[in-house]
Amino acid sequence: MKLFTHQIRWEQLLFWRSRESAVFVFLFPLLLFTLLVSVYNGRIHGRPAPWALLAGMLGYGAANTAFAGLALTLVARRELGMLKRIRSTPLPAATYLIAVLVSILIVFTLQAASLFALGSLLKSTPWPHHIFSMLLALALGASAFAGLGLAITGVIRSLEGSSAVINLIVLPMAFLSGSFGSTRSYPRFLRAIADVLPLKYLIDAVDAVYLDGREIWDKPTAVAVLAAWGVAGVAIALRTFRWEPREG
Repeated sequence: MKLFTHQIRWEQLLFWRSRESAVFVFLFPLLLFTLLVSVYNGRIHGRPAPWALLAGMLGYGAANTAFAGLALTLVARRELGMLKRIRSTPLPAATYLIAVLVSILIVFTLQAASLFALGSLLKSTPWPHHIFSMLLALALGASAFAGLGLAITGVIRSLEGSSAVINLIVLPMAFLSGSFGSTRSYPRFLRAIADVLPLKYLIDAVDAVYLDGREIWDKPTAVAVLAAWGVAGVAIALRTFRWEPREG
């Protein structure tokens, strides 16, 4: 346990000392939310636009932080030889990976709280009525995307191409899933693609809890799909995750 807590503290220190991580992973969803609420007016999903945009940005934040942030961090450390060196230390591999996962979930928790605070400050958006259900929804979504983040590291072959691969996945997924506004006017084939994406189901769960005042267990399909994506990600990661650099 002492090794685990020490590693979490070290991961947090590394994250917040990195300007790239702090801006791209933590601050970017906050900046994007600020821009969106300054442009959108009216109502989305029958609620004031800032409320719906906040729900969508919580989903995007989970994908950007737990999926993109985690994958980019691990790929960079792998290709720079850091993961290989960690394997040769007394720190157990499982302890290291769990500490990295917990650290990124701490970052997302702070980000989600900051989004709620920013929405309240800018547009008087309410805090969630069912806080426990909201925490469960966000924890499930972030965990699913963390599992997928582990899985994608086995596909990315180079440090130079990692950012392009991740953005090619995250940004279209966010657009199709409704992170940036309503998708009701999208062509049917785009909505069909969204129906298989995990982010859509996370946003559906967050919408139900935040916008409709429902509990997380009122959305069993969303819960099941997110859990399935997370399990699939971990299963793939167990087969493809590498500690040694793939370049060269």
